[in-house]
Amino acid sequence: MVNTDILALIAAIPLAAAGGDAFLKGVLGISVWLRLPNMLVATTLAAFATSSPELTVSSLAAWAGKPEIGLGDALGSNVVNIGLVLGLALLFGSLSARFGEIKGNFLLALAVPVLTLFLARDGTLSRGEGGLLLTLFTVWIFMQARQARAHRRATADQAATDSPLRAWLNAAVGLVCLVLSGKLFVTGASGIALALGVHAYVIGATVVAIGTSLPELVTTLLARWRGHDDVGLGTLLGSNLFNGLAIVGVAAAIHPIQAPVSEITAALGFGALTVLLILPRAGVIQRWRGGVLLLAYAAFVTATLTV
Repeated sequence: MVNTDILALIAAIPLAAAGGDAFLKGVLGISVWLRLPNMLVATTLAAFATSSPELTVSSLAAWAGKPEIGLGDALGSNVVNIGLVLGLALLFGSLSARFGEIKGNFLLALAVPVLTLFLARDGTLSRGEGGLLLTLFTVWIFMQARQARAHRRATADQAATDSPLRAWLNAAVGLVCLVLSGKLFVTGASGIALALGVHAYVIGATVVAIGTSLPELVTTLLARWRGHDDVGLGTLLGSNLFNGLAIVGVAAAIHPIQAPVSEITAALGFGALTVLLILPRAGVIQRWRGGVLLLAYAAFVTATLTV
């Protein structure tokens, strides 16, 4: 069984590379076709697409009466997104990021972990609290839609220069490959972790979180390599908001989540810390912060394993 799990891990790598390439091309093409900034499309459409594995895992786990796995996946994925993924991306050099462009999403991504910890102070995330998170998510989506509508009005005289069919097809095929690669990774890594006797929440917050964050990882690294920093950063911030508001909200609305503060504090605390660490200065996120983010992620994994 372990040999099969190792093969699944190996097979996930080329599939993720091919999927990431197609997905990035699709996102850029859709941005041109919709006449919207890459950052806005990445924060919404790309983030929603790359967060679909977390949504699937959390929803199925909640329907099965085990929402804690989904909670660990969603919260752990947020630390993976910024701590591991953006940490790795920054090793290639400083990242351009004007605070004015990301201010709203940055502040919300910083506030959501604090709100979640407050809601779970009694050790449970109820259906009503899940509904509150979904309400906040709906408001955020509405604000993004208003921004998109205003930008399209301002560029009404500009004609699209890319094929919408090709762009959407690239995005769809790329996403399928990325999701399949993530599933292979989760299958292989979870099998190995279970064989070693690792607790379900820990598997969700670490192994499953990395697997379901493979779309963000591949998309962000490819975007950095090809000079589209806005796509990578937008996808990660948007994904964190989808995870923290929509995915946790849906899981709690389906089934109340037992969320002992002692278990979730590490994920929420490091989730807020890693977001704070990417606050831009003078229009950039400096390269040295990549090392700090990776250290923060390593500390998170250590704290989670010792819960």
